[in-house]
Amino acid sequence: MIIINIYNAAPDCYLQSAAIKNICEKYKSVRRRIIGKSLCGRAITALCIGRPERPALYAATFHGMEWLNTLFMLTFAEECAAAYENSETVEGVDVRAALQKHGLAIVPCVNPDGVEIQLNGSNSCPLYKKQIDSITDNTRIWQANARGVDLNHNFNAGWHALKKKEIEMGITAPAPTRYGGTRPFSEPETIALRNFCMKNHVCYAIAFHSQGREVYCTYGCTPECAFVLGKMFAEFADYRLALPEGIASVGGGFKDWLISYLKTPAITVETGEGKNPLPLSDYQSEYKRIRKALFRCLDI
Repeated sequence: MIIINIYNAAPDCYLQSAAIKNICEKYKSVRRRIIGKSLCGRAITALCIGRPERPALYAATFHGMEWLNTLFMLTFAEECAAAYENSETVEGVDVRAALQKHGLAIVPCVNPDGVEIQLNGSNSCPLYKKQIDSITDNTRIWQANARGVDLNHNFNAGWHALKKKEIEMGITAPAPTRYGGTRPFSEPETIALRNFCMKNHVCYAIAFHSQGREVYCTYGCTPECAFVLGKMFAEFADYRLALPEGIASVGGGFKDWLISYLKTPAITVETGEGKNPLPLSDYQSEYKRIRKALFRCLDI
């Protein structure tokens, strides 16, 4: 496994930028695209490899405490780039051949402000510090973006039903988690992902969250390919194919929007097991566990 030394720390924005710079300098096949910016102006980056048309999309870290997925995606991006340039087969997949059929876009961190708040506190987002401090005195439990909006409640799929459920649960204002905003796509982070998917005609997508070692692939009229993709990932990672429960089953998520609006196959993967944020000590063992699934899903 290729591991950049700087991955031995939690991925704040400085580490992410350094890792992305390292990958792009080392592998000329990797195209860096800034697909948008967070509320605080931090770049939301896609690392693109292979054919540019209709890429598969791997997107991670929609929630501040789920930053271990960023390390998984950066490691995977480096491994993919090395295999692509050297025409190598990894986990039974000819990576270059697979990515000439459809490309790959990896968004290592959808919510950079949320990660900064969780790791470094409200001082990391000075424009929103007062609001963050009014919401909570414990930013270690922060999942939302800098405005207190849960990005995976902000996509336009069953959003109004989800909003009703939030209100029933007493979630009526910005919060560390589960507040879906004032309207769908109210946040620059969700707009960035929406625009990227629509402009680039993403052929399928995997959204990485944590934790539970589960895979969700259904929402409404689910495309058959989403079931195939979900079963494939679950089998190769030895995860459980499951149905979301409670408020997570209502909608508002990235996967839900792709399936219902764009009719694009999509799944959600809950990596790891334990309590968020998963410890950095889980990084190597959990990446090893999902590595085969990450590569095999390229060849769908």
